[in-house]
Amino acid sequence: MARNFLPYRIAFYIGIVAVWQIIAMIGIWPDNIFPSPYEVMQDLAFGATDGSLFSGIATSMWRLSIGLVIATGGGIILGIFMARVEAINQTIGSLVLGLQSIPSIAWVPLAILWFGLTDVGIIFVTAIGSIFAVTINTYTGVKNIDPHFIEAARNMGARGNQLIIAVLIPAAFPYMISGFKQGWAFAWRGIIGAEILFSFLGLGFLINAGRSLNDVSQVIAIMMVIMVIGLAIDSIVFKRLENKVMSRWGLH
Repeated sequence: MARNFLPYRIAFYIGIVAVWQIIAMIGIWPDNIFPSPYEVMQDLAFGATDGSLFSGIATSMWRLSIGLVIATGGGIILGIFMARVEAINQTIGSLVLGLQSIPSIAWVPLAILWFGLTDVGIIFVTAIGSIFAVTINTYTGVKNIDPHFIEAARNMGARGNQLIIAVLIPAAFPYMISGFKQGWAFAWRGIIGAEILFSFLGLGFLINAGRSLNDVSQVIAIMMVIMVIGLAIDSIVFKRLENKVMSRWGLH
């Protein structure tokens, strides 16, 4: 039976906040450099009251959703083609490996030059930052399918799209889940970085606004929101999806 670590986790975070409050009360650093948890919570409450916090979250999540749909669809298609067509793997595949090493933030200047300070530019950075993780994990999953399994499906009449949808994708799905998770993480970091540099709405914009106003409380508050959203999506979406897939495939 799995042990419930939730109480320990709650106690751990309460301890962090308590230590943070004590350090702030001692006054080692001034408030404009190291604000207390109370000041950060005040900033969050103010952002929630005037609507800027929820607007920023909604804007970032909207851009993220579009970017991830593009990255996931494109990555699955490209990964399958790389795994099934050696010529594509030896050409485009090598390019994908190289492009994956480029951080999402490095695409921002190019996005600004191509698309200007628009939503399209931010979505481009989000998609390009995550598509290669999905591609590589899809490729790995398809390559690891037992060839006899594919041959058996062909003998039963599976061809073309039917083979891909009914055989290849389900068989490669445990690997693809890892790609989706990595893609989400890269996209989330990429979109915040892009919004900081684009200064065009979203949570990244709110961080940059806090920096411009020398408001450390706002910067830390938005960073906490970004972290909480990341933890929530990982726990609610990916951990549950991973558990279902692992259970379905008998991997735990």
